[in-house]
Amino acid sequence: MDFRKFRKYLSDKFRVRKAFLFIGYIKQNEKLYTSLKSFGYQVVFKPTVSDSEGKSKGNVDAELVLYSSAIEYSNYDQAIIVSGDGDFFCLVDFLRKRRKLKGIIIPNRYSESSMLKDFGEYKTFINREKEKLEFKPTKMGGVAI
Repeated sequence: MDFRKFRKYLSDKFRVRKAFLFIGYIKQNEKLYTSLKSFGYQVVFKPTVSDSEGKSKGNVDAELVLYSSAIEYSNYDQAIIVSGDGDFFCLVDFLRKRRKLKGIIIPNRYSESSMLKDFGEYKTFINREKEKLEFKPTKMGGVAI
């Protein structure tokens, strides 16, 4: 997915003014983080750890829940959660009960948890926008951004 196009999509289709992106921090990815910020994302970093195979892991689920339900809660009218993960059921339900849930953007039907089945009126499946949002590498100084 092209993160620049996705940010514009969020703004145009849902009138999103603030878009938080939760991501594990890896020093070698500074250029990516700078690009994401330039596209209009507020990037929230989580420290990473290495698994047994040396791969970096940064589980950001808790940060998304904390920001949505506490840290930023009074700073927005409604939220859009971008995930089909059932781990966010409690957050989605919490926001719906308080009339703060505007939508749930889910990659596709195969990545949707059955726990979110009762939120049909809020769901948008992003795979329907694939052509609009797909990443098409361009050469800019030898780097695809």
